Amino acid sequence: MENLTKLAFDSAPIGVVLTENRIIRTCNTMFCDMTGFRMEELVDQSCRILYSSEAEFDRVRDIGIQALSKGEPYSDLRLLLCSNGEVVWCRFRANALDRNDPLACTVLTFARIQEAVQFPTLTKRERDVVLGLRSGRTSKHIAAELGLSTRTIEDVRARLLKKFQAATTHEVVAKFTSLES
Repeated sequence: MENLTKLAFDSAPIGVVLTENRIIRTCNTMFCDMTGFRMEELVDQSCRILYSSEAEFDRVRDIGIQALSKGEPYSDLRLLLCSNGEVVWCRFRANALDRNDPLACTVLTFARIQEAVQFPTLTKRERDVVLGLRSGRTSKHIAAELGLSTRTIEDVRARLLKKFQAATTHEVVAKFTSLES
């Protein structure tokens, strides 16, 4: 049964990664194929290797922690850095083995999104709002900085979701970040 379980893990049609405190402990063949890294280049490395910057690595750390702390899986779309420097869109999912310490041991899956992403043209105001979101500011803080009402910022956020065909502002920020790269 152990060999069958290993075979199933390695043959899964999505990339699977097991981490301990954001250190990759094992991953499957599909994940290696998806990223271009060899297994020995990933095992015992920080997940930082998968992000284009230290800031991005730090920013995604706490995303989903609330759901994982409740024993729920977390899912989003995110950019994954490959060994050749290419950045690809993935459907990311995470499940914590210990809800009291979600990052202690976490199972991550990555499914590459094949369709091309078209990036919209942004107005100055939309760009200012997405830059504020990327910095982690709330609508209220962005409104105060730009001298606008919070309602105006919420309207711009709604337009950004539509323009980027995104379900969350996190997706908008990730897509915008990849556009700037």
